[in-house]
Amino acid sequence: MRRLPPLTAIEAFVQVARLGSIKAAAEDLALSSPALSRRVQALERFLGRPLFSRRHQALVLTEDGEKLLRQIAPAIDMLSLAIEELSGNHDVLRLRLGILPLFASQKLMRHLPDLRARHPELHIDIDTAAYSLARLGEGLDVAIPLAREIDPALYSRRLGRNSVYPIASRALTEGPKAIRTPEDLTRTTVLIHRDMPETFEVFRQTIGMPDLEPLAIDHFDSGQLMLEAAAGGLGVAFMLDSHLEDSQDSRLVRLFDFDVESPYSYWFACRPRALEMRAVRLFHDWLVRLFDAKSPE
Repeated sequence: MRRLPPLTAIEAFVQVARLGSIKAAAEDLALSSPALSRRVQALERFLGRPLFSRRHQALVLTEDGEKLLRQIAPAIDMLSLAIEELSGNHDVLRLRLGILPLFASQKLMRHLPDLRARHPELHIDIDTAAYSLARLGEGLDVAIPLAREIDPALYSRRLGRNSVYPIASRALTEGPKAIRTPEDLTRTTVLIHRDMPETFEVFRQTIGMPDLEPLAIDHFDSGQLMLEAAAGGLGVAFMLDSHLEDSQDSRLVRLFDFDVESPYSYWFACRPRALEMRAVRLFHDWLVRLFDAKSPE
């Protein structure tokens, strides 16, 4: 078997690569910055090639560094989990999860019995307050936000892709004043979620009607209340296809027949170091399998 470099050097490389900073990685590993730098340099000497391009205060992975990270990071995470599994207390594993209420009610809660059956030791504290990403590491282990993209300093995994749907009460599609074409939106209210402010703009640009103006635009910070408002005939909600399909609300229908890709998605997000926690890794792997199983071939 070929001789391997010290595990401490590999751990240092992975953490610097994930955090993009010697200082941040050193703090995370409880080392001084010079000590961490020496470990990374030792790995570079062992491999005989640079793993980072050093640009002022920033570190950027070289092509070799990116290749190495892809190949060894999963193995390091699995090793950390194996050590934790053998050395930890497994009576109760606690996960602090920040999540949007609509995602929790539509996507998560009905599947949690399966997670409990697989991992009875895993318990989840659910937090539906705002700004979950900003609270990672300070009250939350994992966040499931609705966003265009996630800060690259965080670990993230997109949970499927969606389309933009105009969602309305079935009653608005009937009678002499029915909404049948996008032009009819000029005489009704459009409902927009504050976490998805560009849904209507993306819709009208995609269908080739950039100057389309609704009668008014009302903003919500609750997806569930948006669906209720739409069902009550208060306006047309521009949301995700999954919001309509998972609502199973016979009062609601999709308007028009345009294929509009949503710029917004749900994401799994956490600090890179959090993936070494067994509770986070168990939840991550279960959730990814759940969404992969729902994705079309």
